[in-house]
Amino acid sequence: MARKKNKAGPARRGRPPAYDTETALKRATETFWRTGYSGTSLDKVAAATGMSPPSIYAVFGNKHALYLEALARYWEISLAATREALAGDHPLDEALMLAYDAALSIYFSGKGSARGCFVVGTAVTEVAEDAAIRSSVATGLRTIDADFEARFRLAQDKAELDREADPAALAILAAATMQTIAIRARAGARRADLREIARKAVTVICRRRPEAH
Repeated sequence: MARKKNKAGPARRGRPPAYDTETALKRATETFWRTGYSGTSLDKVAAATGMSPPSIYAVFGNKHALYLEALARYWEISLAATREALAGDHPLDEALMLAYDAALSIYFSGKGSARGCFVVGTAVTEVAEDAAIRSSVATGLRTIDADFEARFRLAQDKAELDREADPAALAILAAATMQTIAIRARAGARRADLREIARKAVTVICRRRPEAH
């Protein structure tokens, strides 16, 4: 008489848990932002995202790959905010202040003390030894310079800026102002004081020479 087959069979492995990768990336970014790239272990990322280290590897790759994705995402968000501020029909000085206000909103977006710029706070310390991070930072900085320069050239076309002004040089000055308020935010400066620094820089940038008679 034939033996009956065991209907239970071998136990099946459960499906791997589904993760909201956007939320996980955001939480990983918050962790890197708080403790830096080198100071953030994979265990810290796992605790922040609720993912196990093997799951992080499966979804994002290693810590380096995850950080590069967080860095790229930050550039995407911050550059979009700057472009939106500069793209409107506002006068040049108002457009520049809108760009700085957008940056300050990011720098002061965390809980507790201001965390400044993600790039300045986490990537700058790594650029000397890490070619991929260095490339990301260099590309982002060139993009900021180009966005400001384009707005200054438009301002010249609209007679908001002297024809003798150098849009490329002013772009570097405008970007440098954004970077210094990021550093000062991380160091504990008040938001109102940082906005005043930005306002003074805008006054210098937009200053027009008196017309010759």
